[in-house]
Amino acid sequence: MEDNGDKQNKLKESKETALHYMLTLADVARESFLILDADLRVISANLVFYQNFQVEPAQTEGKFLYELGNGQWDIPELRELLAEILPEKKVVKDYEVRHAFETIGEKTILLNARQIDSVQLIILAMEDITVQNELKNKLAEYTKGLEAQIAERTKELSYQVKELKSVNESMVGREIKMVELKKEVEELKKRLKNGNHQNGNGKNGNGNRKI
Repeated sequence: MEDNGDKQNKLKESKETALHYMLTLADVARESFLILDADLRVISANLVFYQNFQVEPAQTEGKFLYELGNGQWDIPELRELLAEILPEKKVVKDYEVRHAFETIGEKTILLNARQIDSVQLIILAMEDITVQNELKNKLAEYTKGLEAQIAERTKELSYQVKELKSVNESMVGREIKMVELKKEVEELKKRLKNGNHQNGNGKNGNGNRKI
């Protein structure tokens, strides 16, 4: 039978192997990575984490997560993620946290986490989406303003079209009236001409026929 010592050695070997692969993954990633033990103490972090959050390894490794940066990481949403959501789901994707950090200011961080029970490790990936969110908000505001301008311009054009239509109808009405008047004048001319012809009837003023 396998004694406790053998189990501990195998667990240690498995943990070291898993940690090696995690560190390899973290080193080539563009996101910030923290690798935590079961007690939420930082085992390691990648270079991107140190650059993005402007801290040193000596201030990070071996420290309790919520004590990092004078308590900067003691964030209610992060506590909820690691204490309630992750233990149940084991994997958390795209969990958004907004927080004001002392050194780097207000940031919006997208968290992805995986809990590996077999080796009692947690890998936490953090993507800074502050700029993307700002651009998205600016684009939304610009789109909203543009839509308002288009609506106002459409309203103005609609009014102008209505005016042009009214003017056009008026001009067409005048043209039709002129045509009708011309027809009436022509009819009157014809009637007058025919009337004179009938009154004369080929006779002179005394009623006698011309010779």
